[in-house]
Amino acid sequence: MRPGTKWSAEQFAPTVAWFLLALVSLPLAAQVTETVAEPGEREEAFVELAQDVESLDAQLGIFKRVVRLVSPSVVHIEATPLPQYRLRRDAEEAGSAVLVRYQGADYALTNRHVIKHSSENLISLELADGRQLHPKEIWSDRETDVAVMLVEAENLIPARIGNSDEMEIGDMVLAFGSPFNLQRSVTRGIISAKGRSNLDLGEGEVLYQNFLQTDAAINPGNSGGPLVNLRGEVIGMNTAIASNSGGNEGIGFSIPINIAVRIMRQLIDTGEVDRGFLGVALDRSFDVASAQRVGLTRLTGARVTNITVGSPASQADIKIDDIILRFDGMLIDNDEHLINLVKRTEVARRVPVELFRSGQLITTYVDIVRWSDPNAARPE
Repeated sequence: MRPGTKWSAEQFAPTVAWFLLALVSLPLAAQVTETVAEPGEREEAFVELAQDVESLDAQLGIFKRVVRLVSPSVVHIEATPLPQYRLRRDAEEAGSAVLVRYQGADYALTNRHVIKHSSENLISLELADGRQLHPKEIWSDRETDVAVMLVEAENLIPARIGNSDEMEIGDMVLAFGSPFNLQRSVTRGIISAKGRSNLDLGEGEVLYQNFLQTDAAINPGNSGGPLVNLRGEVIGMNTAIASNSGGNEGIGFSIPINIAVRIMRQLIDTGEVDRGFLGVALDRSFDVASAQRVGLTRLTGARVTNITVGSPASQADIKIDDIILRFDGMLIDNDEHLINLVKRTEVARRVPVELFRSGQLITTYVDIVRWSDPNAARPE
């Protein structure tokens, strides 16, 4: 990780429990200046303390249970760069992955940037029981920073996959990985935000972004490790941090597992990833003045300048000069944001689109198709 970079990936790179802790700490705070000097009083105080801790452990012990369930599925990665990359500053040599099972086979799901400068024979995967493996085959997608490796061994324990769409801001999560090569590390936090995009990561390769933001400590070496909910389900893949120092500052980013798994399945099944296509051209110069002229109170959305004949946009009766305000429930920041959302939308999905047209709000639905035009520089 590059120190001094404001938005740095890993290279690219606790409220129930908190509430309980707060409740327990309140009476302690009132007595913090009191001392217990007599032996009999001290013994009684230790007994009372043990009873309080025992009661608290019944609530907070959930974290230890999650760790015990998830840890066997976490993999430590050592990826030696190929000779031509060994002097590059973005050549990572350590990271993490999570074991998943798909169609009867076992795979290690990770970030592409962890292994992109290496090869199968130079990548060592260390399991929780100490076994060392090399991947049999590797697939990756540069635009989403997802990679998946086929692994073969007896008694592998795949993780349980959750639903990242159901996560809400404030939900507690645990981040697993090997920060600074400290293997089998776990940190705790909450989901701080959803739908983060437009982050400057590494060499700008991660084009299609939709990150979960968390304050669970994420550092170099956490990349590719799982972000897990309190049910022990993987809901994200730790990918990047925002930092001025190169280390954790409480702002980490994780790829939602729904996206990572969808990309993984396409890579395994076909070797490539489908990109969504809407069929609109957008006004790159849409600004505050333009927004005010059409009746918007602030700059938001993306203005349509052209419609591709026969496209999903055409069939949904989207028109030139419409302002696309929301796509699939997501408020649109600008044209780049809309492009990002469309490209990573699953092909054949029906998606609601909210339009601003002649001062009126209109909702329509589009059926996203696969983009397949190699000559289009920036299809939306």
